[in-house]
Amino acid sequence: MAADRPVSYVEGTHQVPDDMNLATMLKERVDECPDEVVIERKSSLGSHWVPITYRHFDEHVAALAKGFIHLGVKPGDRVALMSRTRYEWALIDFALAYAGAQSVPIYETSSRSQAEWILSDSGARFVIVENTALRDLISPLCEKIDTLEDMFVIESGDLDTLITKGAGVADDEIATRIENTTADDPATIIYTSGTTGRPKGCVLAHRQLLHVVLNGPNHPTLKPIIMKTQGGQQRTLLFMPMAHVFARFINIVAIYGGATIGHSPDTKNLLADIDSFKPTFVLAVPRVFEKIYNAADAKAGVSPVKRRLFRYYAKVAITYSRALQTEEGPSAWLTAQRKIGDRLVYAKLRSVLGGKLKYVVSGGGPLGERLGHYFRGIGINILEGYGLTETSAPTCVNRPDAIKIGTIGQAYPGCMVSVAEDGEILAKGDHVFKYYLNNEEATKEAFTPDGWFRTGDLGSIDDDGFVTVTGRKKELIVTAGGKNVAPAVLEDRLRGHPLVSQVVVVGDNRPFIGALVTIDADMLPAWLKSHNLPAMSVEEAAENPQVLAALDRAVTRANEVVSRAESIRKIRVLTTDFTVDNNYLTPSMKVKRHEVLKDFASDIDQIYAAKR
Repeated sequence: MAADRPVSYVEGTHQVPDDMNLATMLKERVDECPDEVVIERKSSLGSHWVPITYRHFDEHVAALAKGFIHLGVKPGDRVALMSRTRYEWALIDFALAYAGAQSVPIYETSSRSQAEWILSDSGARFVIVENTALRDLISPLCEKIDTLEDMFVIESGDLDTLITKGAGVADDEIATRIENTTADDPATIIYTSGTTGRPKGCVLAHRQLLHVVLNGPNHPTLKPIIMKTQGGQQRTLLFMPMAHVFARFINIVAIYGGATIGHSPDTKNLLADIDSFKPTFVLAVPRVFEKIYNAADAKAGVSPVKRRLFRYYAKVAITYSRALQTEEGPSAWLTAQRKIGDRLVYAKLRSVLGGKLKYVVSGGGPLGERLGHYFRGIGINILEGYGLTETSAPTCVNRPDAIKIGTIGQAYPGCMVSVAEDGEILAKGDHVFKYYLNNEEATKEAFTPDGWFRTGDLGSIDDDGFVTVTGRKKELIVTAGGKNVAPAVLEDRLRGHPLVSQVVVVGDNRPFIGALVTIDADMLPAWLKSHNLPAMSVEEAAENPQVLAALDRAVTRANEVVSRAESIRKIRVLTTDFTVDNNYLTPSMKVKRHEVLKDFASDIDQIYAAKR
């Protein structure tokens, strides 16, 4: 490592023993607190949550593991899982660990061709899908892929059938498989989201996952968020896809830390599930916070008085939070204003989010500084973090004792972060993956000669060790005038407007910076109503002078943080949104920039047809 390379490092508390694995971690928790509740499973009717103890979960996991063994699953075999976030996801994941096998997650939104690539590249012997729709999607592949032997459907009762068939497998067989699994044996193969090219199979061993699981909750300032305390048990509701390493990490860390977990598979029921489950912390991507804020703003906008009240106290919350980062802190007057805002506005919003929510872990993309300050100002601390599939999720995180909103925090406990000479963020530690499956060339390219993992993101480290991400290395735009522009900061700020769904900044080899903008169809009706405009379709809104004027004002505000050479000079409003279904978003909600640039090339040309 170069002597002048900056490094952010927060000391960890645990080294993963060589004989430890995910199964032994769960077994230790079962021995320590067998009758404590680890999961609450939503009943099929109503909003009741049924408690499941560590003992009960262990018995269910072991029974399914026996079913896998009876099926013929051997240590080291790979079993794919294609399902939304639900109790069975966690059950299958740990049952495979008990059987010594490796799980291969597939997003339930994946196309047949995407699933085919993952199943064939991983050499999975079996695949478990959630429902009959996914069964029909995958069925043709069972004949096409030589290694794939059979498929099982969760909602058709196939797991219960496996459990019944495995009843005769001896307990000693499970114990032997767990004992023979080392920390360095592969635990899972997670395929990267694939914003460019085919997804790569990232092989994560038990050691990598356990390194972040053990070191986070045991850090003094993170412990109260996750671990059970004298004040009560922490609770988290998982609604992000568990095929994503971020949600997977939270599920495992909650089981280790003693927090009660709930699973919410359908985002249509999310607010109702949050209200009934009442989590104390959750994880989410930044777009969720944008939606919550914009929905609250739109709701207040139906009345001029409520709109002024909401926006005034939104400014109070932001100003109050920003003052927390100064030596003087908030003034007495500002503190008093915040208390009034709490009674009139903030408490109502917290109530919508269950009333108990104290912390939100944000990842999967950059969180706008304004949103971070707003939510902290109303009493919900957003701990923005950063990580990748290759780093077992967290590599950096803001902690309650060390928060700088606008950054991704200091290094996660037990991890090292640095920045190369060209500004690329680098990572090192036991949490970093070892190799991509069947791809030696990509593995070699992923590491520096001295062993640091190249994240592909650009950023900086300040004197206090806080890391800031400025954009993706491969997404850096170079204008015709030679100006380097990182699009992320502009995209994030513009996407915060209620009318905006997605943004792609363009301008490579062009005379100025432009942007493709899509309209948020869900927010459009409320925005129109609050601005005394008639109802209209997305297509009509894309040409409406008042809508376009509002977007122009949003562009002006976004440009405030960059130089004129980096500022957006012209936008093109699209009538097609970017979604997972139309293949313009990855399952983790990242824009597939290359697909957008290719398919909307004519729209980009229109931006530069006549400079304004």
